[in-house]
Amino acid sequence: MAAAAGQRMILDARGSFCPGPLMELIRGIKQAKVGEELEVWSSDQGSKKDIPFWIQKAGHQLLGVVEEQGYARFIVKKLK
Repeated sequence: MAAAAGQRMILDARGSFCPGPLMELIRGIKQAKVGEELEVWSSDQGSKKDIPFWIQKAGHQLLGVVEEQGYARFIVKKLK
């Protein structure tokens, strides 16, 4: 589920298991414009490895990972 928070698209993939959160990010990146930020919320532990790896491979920027109670927020900037 996507929602806009200011200029940042929120992709809430909590409760979804690998590769669900990554698939949400890929869909979101395709919709976003260059320079826009997205935030993926994931409770899947595999995302902590998979999402940063894909972001680097795809040529985007990981702005940060914020640990919350029971999930992590991955903040991504679309670069191309």
